[in-house]
Amino acid sequence: MLIKARAEVKFEIIREMTSSDDNLLNIRWLCDIAGVSRSGYYRWLSAEGTRKVHDDTDEHDLQLILDAYRYRGYAKGARSIYMRLLHQNPPVIMNIKKIRKLMAKYGLKCPVRKANPYRRMAKAMRTSYVAPNLLNREFRDHGARSVLLTDITYIPRKDGGFSYLSMIVDAYTKQILAHVTSDSLAVDFVLETVEQLIQDHGVSLHAETLIHSDQGCHYTSHKFINLIKDSDLRQSMSRRANCWDNAPQESLFGHMKDEIDISRCEGHLQIVSVINDWIDYYSRCGLQT
Repeated sequence: MLIKARAEVKFEIIREMTSSDDNLLNIRWLCDIAGVSRSGYYRWLSAEGTRKVHDDTDEHDLQLILDAYRYRGYAKGARSIYMRLLHQNPPVIMNIKKIRKLMAKYGLKCPVRKANPYRRMAKAMRTSYVAPNLLNREFRDHGARSVLLTDITYIPRKDGGFSYLSMIVDAYTKQILAHVTSDSLAVDFVLETVEQLIQDHGVSLHAETLIHSDQGCHYTSHKFINLIKDSDLRQSMSRRANCWDNAPQESLFGHMKDEIDISRCEGHLQIVSVINDWIDYYSRCGLQT
């Protein structure tokens, strides 16, 4: 009966069974039972030194990966680990395929984003006004401060309520230009985000700058439309029920929710503190690819 296991496991069993001084077992017989070739077993034995070198190298590289994975307490995927290693002093250059291989080998995992349960709610709140899709997914074709993406995300709290984050991101640099966290969905916190943008970055904006959003009720409100016009910005909107038209902003929210830990946040102020810390981490460490 054949043994069901990887060849390396079978070879190790055979070596253990035949390593004693009083061994009477026949290697050919054991290889036949295990379903492996005798030549393969001897090649495996002769390559032990090479395997030891590879294992030592993998363990050394794994420690570098773990240090990057645990940096500032946010779990990271292979791409973020790759960027963190590059930003170390001195920089560490490691192939992203090797990072993925070692993560799989040692069981190192990054949280997987779940589907957004609030998309249907956003559709229900939509009003009739729709701006044209001037952006047309040209996120990085026009340089810095030419395409600004904005959206709102819902963050559930331990007390049963929600906090809401409004954010504006430069699609070219991926820099977070403005953000406001609120415990209410009133339109004011979205307007405050735009006002913060104008106050902090108004001098770098120009008449061709687009601010692109989905068709949520906040962005179709008269207050928001008038504020955009008064700020000399152009308004653009995604097509109906098409998250890909604002993909970089959606992706950024997804990565943020993967990495922040809100399990101990009892109320809105604690949520604000966690979000501000993550945005500081994102802005200072520059881990986006």
